[in-house]
Amino acid sequence: MNLRSLRVSAALLIAACTALNACAEGLADRVAIQTWTLRTMNFDKVVEFAKAHGIKDLQLIPNHIDYKKESKEEIARKKGVLQANGLTAYTYGVAGTSLNKEENRQLFEFAKFMGMKLVVVEPGDFKIWDNLEELAKEYDIKVAVHNHGIKSTYGNPATVRNILQHRDARLGVCMDIGWITSANFDAAKVYKEYNGRVFDLHLKDKRVEKVKAGDDVAFDTHIGAGDANLKGLFKVLRETGYQGRLAIETDSQEFANKPAEFVDNAKKFVAEQDAAAH
Repeated sequence: MNLRSLRVSAALLIAACTALNACAEGLADRVAIQTWTLRTMNFDKVVEFAKAHGIKDLQLIPNHIDYKKESKEEIARKKGVLQANGLTAYTYGVAGTSLNKEENRQLFEFAKFMGMKLVVVEPGDFKIWDNLEELAKEYDIKVAVHNHGIKSTYGNPATVRNILQHRDARLGVCMDIGWITSANFDAAKVYKEYNGRVFDLHLKDKRVEKVKAGDDVAFDTHIGAGDANLKGLFKVLRETGYQGRLAIETDSQEFANKPAEFVDNAKKFVAEQDAAAH
């Protein structure tokens, strides 16, 4: 066999192995935690909890690491603790943003130091997107907009699509499944309509109920027990080869006070969906 044939064979073998690995990896392997779920705990307790529940990827909130208030030494200490325990802070948010580009630069410097390739934001002013786009290009760090309820700035997916359509590909979406559901949108359909711009998912479920006043009220449930079209969404995630995380999250204070059962049930639900898909 000549050298060219060897190179071709090696390339085919690598491609085959990559495909097999992609097929072998299920959505359960992409489960992370949004530490808002663990908001009653301090940083060290969050580390203990993540290790105990087999979660390696964390989306941190200011309660657990605050780049604006904590010293560089303290941030470096926490980074070391995460590394020593085999954990990764893959992103941060929802981070505050400003019309002042240099204030936002602090967020990107922090993300760069932590090794994050993604930050999650929810700007209060559409003009902020201009400097966020510039910083995303400069640091090569993705920026994902988070959504809350339908009455919030980014509650309607059409608004988000309009913001992103002419901007750099590093700007995308952190889609909160629970809030999408509470706004009476189908999570699978919304994900597809974002056309590859979803970088992160908040794995949350809500039950939507009508009240006498006419407005819908949404209540957090265990993952899979609410109205979110999770099965449909997971099917689309597999079909599109979704590469982001599914960060377990709850807005329920009851679940946050005792998060172990909530988190374990969420992991179990995703694992069961993986098993059913094969």
